[in-house]
Amino acid sequence: MVQQRTDPVDGTAPPAPVPAEFRAALDALATVRPRPEVALEPIPAPKRLAPWSHAIGLSIADPSDDEEELASGRFIVLFDPAGHDAWEGTTRCVGYVSASTDSEMVDDSMFSEVAWSWLTEALVACGADHHAVGGTVTRTASTRFGSIAAPEHSVDVEIRASWTAEGTDLDRHLTAFLDVLANAAGLPPTGVHLLGASAQPVDSGA
Repeated sequence: MVQQRTDPVDGTAPPAPVPAEFRAALDALATVRPRPEVALEPIPAPKRLAPWSHAIGLSIADPSDDEEELASGRFIVLFDPAGHDAWEGTTRCVGYVSASTDSEMVDDSMFSEVAWSWLTEALVACGADHHAVGGTVTRTASTRFGSIAAPEHSVDVEIRASWTAEGTDLDRHLTAFLDVLANAAGLPPTGVHLLGASAQPVDSGA
């Protein structure tokens, strides 16, 4: 969903055409085809952070329970044709991921560094040229008591990040962030299928 900043006086959007650079970025985003486990949907974009914005909701359903999610998040594009000093450019990507994860993994003192590397390495691997990247990794452990219908113990991870895109090929940036989402959800790499419990070992002939 594209959002143009509204006029603070009467609340109406100025009659300005979509900038060509922003339109090219949106066209690139529209070409992204996520892996089957990932669902994308347009969501309301923030109105006051930039003259132009676009937002996409991200989710991965739990295959054992359609009403539960392994991970969810959002990918937001902020565009200011005049440039933004804090961004050091015109196009800022903002990503957020929330997921339940393995408690033993989260207890690892290096977990935050590993989770952050999911983003930095994915941006490089996807050829998403960028600069001025920053963000946080937050780990939260919860213990539930009483009649709350949920697992007694759970551990969640949240990744918040933003970076400035160089160019309009935002398909590369969204693809990279979808890799972060998949990692947070514990999915295997694309094309790799985990063997189920009923899988039988291959007879080597020994």
